[in-house]
Amino acid sequence: MQDWRIPELRAALAAHWPGLVAEALPEIGSTSTELLQRAREAGAAFAPCLLVAERQSAGRGRLGRQWQSGVGDALTFSLAVPLARADWSGLSLAVGVALAEAIDPANAWLRLKWPNDLWLADGRKLGGILVEGLPLPQGPRVAVVGVGLNLRAPADAALQAAGLADVAPGLDAPALLARVAPTLAAALRRFDAQGFGAFADAFATRDVLMGRAIRTTDPALPGGLADGVDADGALRLRCDGRVQRIVSGEVSVRPD
Repeated sequence: MQDWRIPELRAALAAHWPGLVAEALPEIGSTSTELLQRAREAGAAFAPCLLVAERQSAGRGRLGRQWQSGVGDALTFSLAVPLARADWSGLSLAVGVALAEAIDPANAWLRLKWPNDLWLADGRKLGGILVEGLPLPQGPRVAVVGVGLNLRAPADAALQAAGLADVAPGLDAPALLARVAPTLAAALRRFDAQGFGAFADAFATRDVLMGRAIRTTDPALPGGLADGVDADGALRLRCDGRVQRIVSGEVSVRPD
């Protein structure tokens, strides 16, 4: 197994989430599924946890999609922390901002697609985010943030996906995790205190849909012109002279 430098990683994240546990596994079905189960079993005693796997055989994406990766092809991990904030609106966008700023601090080539994808500026998907929640007995909810980032582009060209090797060659999974995980941990602490508003301006600078004609899977609102996101992270869609809001849920959007 690769050297994930777990002690250093744990120390960096514990600065934001005291008592955090970090663990690396050679293979697992889904890091997020495992952390949700651990949280159910631990209840109020659950400690913040980062779990990374060299390979996921049953990784999960938004709307039930599967995420599978071979060893060395992607970075797949989940970070679970308790959030006292009741309103999680825009959390996946805040996570995207944190990842993008850690990977591409100069804002040169990494963009964010509402509500949970990282894209290269040329429109190819680099990675995705899945946020799930679990209430703890007599306590806050645990946010389980699952992240998958391609290191190599998938062989299937129909996926229109990219890998970090295309833009940042030589960056392996442990080095990438060491770069993004502390930034993500800090962002989750900031979101808990300030909500999406603390990330809104940064999201706007990377919003790949802004000003573009998009189509949706909502029959009642099939398409329109993307007009950024509002204060709680809902997508603004201009259609027939009106501005409609689309909230993250069972609706997918794609550029025309």
